[in-house]
Amino acid sequence: MGVFRVLESHGQRSSSMTFALRWKHGNLRLILLSAIISIAMTFMLLVLVYGTADKSVSVVLNGQETVVSTKQWSLQRLLDEQAITIGPNDQVSMPLSAAVKDGDRIVVDQAVQVTVKADGKAETFYTTARTVGAAIGQTDISIRAQDKVYPSLNTELKSRMNVTVVRIDKQLAETEHVLPFTVVKKNDPNLDTGKTKVVQKGRQGLIVKKFEKTFADGKLVETKLLTKFMETSKRDQIVAVGTKKPEPEVVVLSAKSPETAAVSKQGVSFKAKKVLKNVTLTAYTAGVESTGKSKSDPEFGITASGAKVKEGRTIAVDPKVIPIGWWVYIEGIGFRRAEDTGSAVKGNKIDVYYDSRQYALKFGRKKGFTVYVLGPNKPTAA
Repeated sequence: MGVFRVLESHGQRSSSMTFALRWKHGNLRLILLSAIISIAMTFMLLVLVYGTADKSVSVVLNGQETVVSTKQWSLQRLLDEQAITIGPNDQVSMPLSAAVKDGDRIVVDQAVQVTVKADGKAETFYTTARTVGAAIGQTDISIRAQDKVYPSLNTELKSRMNVTVVRIDKQLAETEHVLPFTVVKKNDPNLDTGKTKVVQKGRQGLIVKKFEKTFADGKLVETKLLTKFMETSKRDQIVAVGTKKPEPEVVVLSAKSPETAAVSKQGVSFKAKKVLKNVTLTAYTAGVESTGKSKSDPEFGITASGAKVKEGRTIAVDPKVIPIGWWVYIEGIGFRRAEDTGSAVKGNKIDVYYDSRQYALKFGRKKGFTVYVLGPNKPTAA
């Protein structure tokens, strides 16, 4: 006969499984709690060990780098340790609450107050820029190439620094200047004395100048001459001044004037209108010594009668004694014509013309000459 297996009841199996589950859940909680406690203790141990260890940290404050040794574990505590205060406008390379690790490089840029004056306005602000140019670059103020900035753009910023921007503008200007003409007078021996004649009309010149004017904030500070040129050249006005002396009035003796008896000299017979006794003779030339005129003078060699001097013909006389244009015969000298006058020739005195200055000087002063006054025509041989 077979053996029959006794089957367990359903209720017994259910009780066993429930107990096992309860045991498993309870142990799991214990395991988890133990793990958490172990991790926390490990973390605290690491923090304790790490926080009390010396760390080498590089601190760059406003561009100046310093390597410090610290036991602090947060940035804020490190900055407090170094007496570095962080203001609301300062910049730090990492959060203040961040942990500090060995080898960290921390950059701190402290802001400074700057006032920039430009275009009639002043703007005050805080900046971490290191130079004037960098600070202005953070504003809406534009700097042109010709503008001036004081202090200069590359100047290092300092707290409460005042910066001024001067606007420089340049303008071109042109002026015209009239150059008056000059009146030049020239003696004209062919024009009667006292009369004038415009030979060449004068013309004014015109000079044009170009300037560069520099304005600083609207005020003129410099005027620079760029070019200067003659737009129109001036021309002198030439005026001829008459120097021609009027022909002296020739006193012609009337037909009733008595004539002397006929006289014959050098083969020529003539009747004199009058005879002058005891006449003094001197000599002169056309030069400066006698007339005050040089060879460059247009009146050089021109006599009071307008005739050109000629040796062997010309003499200077007193017109009240011998009329200009009349011929005379001088004993020992010969026939001469009264063509000139002189301030020193008065009364019974005659100045005889010679080309040579040396001969005129040698001639000297001679007295006691007899002079026959003949008339406007020179006697000729029969």
